[in-house]
Amino acid sequence: MNVNLFIPCFVDQLFPQTGFNMVKVLEKAGCKVNYNPNQTCCGQPAFNAGFWSEAKPVAEKFIHDFSDYNYVVAPSGSCVGFVRNFYSDLFDNSIAHNSCKQLQKNIYEFTEFMVNILQITDVGATFNAKATYHDACGALRECKVKEAPRKLLSNVKGLELIEMAEAETCCGFGGTFAVKFDAISTAMARNKVDSALQTQADYIISTDISCLMHMEGYIRKNQLAIQTRHIADVLADGW
Repeated sequence: MNVNLFIPCFVDQLFPQTGFNMVKVLEKAGCKVNYNPNQTCCGQPAFNAGFWSEAKPVAEKFIHDFSDYNYVVAPSGSCVGFVRNFYSDLFDNSIAHNSCKQLQKNIYEFTEFMVNILQITDVGATFNAKATYHDACGALRECKVKEAPRKLLSNVKGLELIEMAEAETCCGFGGTFAVKFDAISTAMARNKVDSALQTQADYIISTDISCLMHMEGYIRKNQLAIQTRHIADVLADGW
């Protein structure tokens, strides 16, 4: 199966190893992974900040870069959710309407692609730790991804997964929200990390690196005894 790799901005600039690990898992699953080096941002930051006219040419380029009708897979529910749910607002009744609709059908968050399309729930990973899972807002609310990551994690050897009380509560990042409303954002991060700490887990695992980066910042500043890890990094562990 041919798969096009979409690497979001945060992964590209700050956590490239997560992208490499996703490729590692996809290739082990039998996929031929293609990467278009011309790809850039999907346009979400500008769109969410209200700059729709500036976001549209970025989104048009994104559609063009992924126009070959293959599956598009990304380690981010936020970016995938944006393309699926909000590109229609930019391209309704436009020349790009049909291309937009096709891309929306083809784009998947990494874990939902593994479970729902490839029908794989056990990749043979080993990760000896206790962990809790954070439902990222984009993945949960915009992509309806909830069971897929848990199914994959339940089959990781050595991993004890403990649900936290605030699993579906926002971590407070929200892109520009964390900049404009930093006090509220920090309080939300504290609430989320406190909930994770109550499980006595070693790690917080999620589908979205932006959420993990936000919580990791709070964790490091306060020298707390817990770490963060993207699910692609967990699934690629122990091979």
